[in-house]
Amino acid sequence: MTHPEFPVNEKPSAGELALEDRAALRRVAGLSTELSDISEVEYRQLRLERVVLVGVWTEGSAADVDASMAELAALAETAGSEVLDGLIQRRDKPDPATYIGSGKAAELREVVLATGADTVICDGELSPAQLTALEKAVKVKVIDRTALILDIFAQHATSREGKAQVTLAQMEYMLPRLRGWGESMSRQAGGRAGGAGGGVGTRGPGETKIETDRRRIRERMSKLRREIKDMKKIRDTQRSRRLASDAASIAIVGYTNAGKSSLLNALTGAGVLVENALFATLEPTTRRGEFEDGRAFVLTDTVGFVRHLPTQLVEAFRSTLEEVVDADLLVHVVDGSDVNPLAQIRAVRTVVNEVIVDHQHKPAPELVVVNKIDAADDLALAQLRRALPDAVFVSAHTGEGLQRLQQRMAELVAPTDTAVDVTIPYDRGDLVNKVHADGRVDATEHTADGTRIKARVPVSLAATLGEFATF
Repeated sequence: MTHPEFPVNEKPSAGELALEDRAALRRVAGLSTELSDISEVEYRQLRLERVVLVGVWTEGSAADVDASMAELAALAETAGSEVLDGLIQRRDKPDPATYIGSGKAAELREVVLATGADTVICDGELSPAQLTALEKAVKVKVIDRTALILDIFAQHATSREGKAQVTLAQMEYMLPRLRGWGESMSRQAGGRAGGAGGGVGTRGPGETKIETDRRRIRERMSKLRREIKDMKKIRDTQRSRRLASDAASIAIVGYTNAGKSSLLNALTGAGVLVENALFATLEPTTRRGEFEDGRAFVLTDTVGFVRHLPTQLVEAFRSTLEEVVDADLLVHVVDGSDVNPLAQIRAVRTVVNEVIVDHQHKPAPELVVVNKIDAADDLALAQLRRALPDAVFVSAHTGEGLQRLQQRMAELVAPTDTAVDVTIPYDRGDLVNKVHADGRVDATEHTADGTRIKARVPVSLAATLGEFATF
């Protein structure tokens, strides 16, 4: 439901915020995943991290903020946590000191004590100072949305490149947030603290432990960047081989858990892992398929996106996301059963545009595919059909709409070049140069009549070369 005083997507001024909203931490119904009907012994064995979620509602409707908190709960469960409670505070902007304000932090401490939670997860990215201050107030571990997503990526990364990318992202996030308590992190490593065997030149103020840790992290980050750069060369080689083939290159992009892997399997019979979980796919998977006319295509499943995807992850996974740069077509998969699929589309386009702009590439055509129509509400689907008139509606689970999807994909990647076998007279060197400049030459042979070239060239150039066709 929306708040009667605040229209959807209209940001109220500070003066317009209702006093009761500003004064209260509002509970979000239905978020608790606490185990029930279980004995105390079994409970202790199965006990996971017990978390309370907290968010600050600064704009949009109540439905929007509830959806954001529900997504945070799903992220927490994916990370292996047990959600005990969810709280929202109405403010014009997050408190710069403790995110929710000192008074509300004290109330949150009471909720933590009442539920027995050991962790608080905030629905936003907190500054190092906010994290420290809020932890002191609630006296349990506090993490933010960014750290939670990084943790999920760390759990799901399987390849060497994926693990390196996630580790780099975590270190970039951790570096400004390194902090310690008491003397354990502020010890001097010089003088006698550096060890009696240090010898001449090693005594003196030295580094504090926190400075040593920062230096080691920076060194590790430099090493990881070099490793990722080397792995990127291998990926670029693989991608260039695919681009050199006649098969159309199609990249699947979309929100996490929108059904991208299911669609890849349905279109190519790939047998890729499909799991009803956020960020189940972190490693790009490429499979070959064929259109009805016999033309081959390669389909690449990319990492899923999420609202407010951490900048560190976008940077670390840039080589993976580059699959979308050279694609002939982007198949943008949307979860038709989600409460706000249009917000998913905006979140994905934001990240995709960042990657494409960085490479100064002309964006590939985008085909929006609304998936999971078997699980979606009829009214919601009708609204989506009006909002997305050019989209294709499918169910990767039941197969409905897949034939129409293949037809649309084939139309959007129609071949723009064709194979030619021509013998160009020696006095038409301009045409030889044009074939080399605009086409892809497979073989060249010098004959008595001229230069024989086998190549793939744009259709318009093929028409010009028609009179020189070799028979």
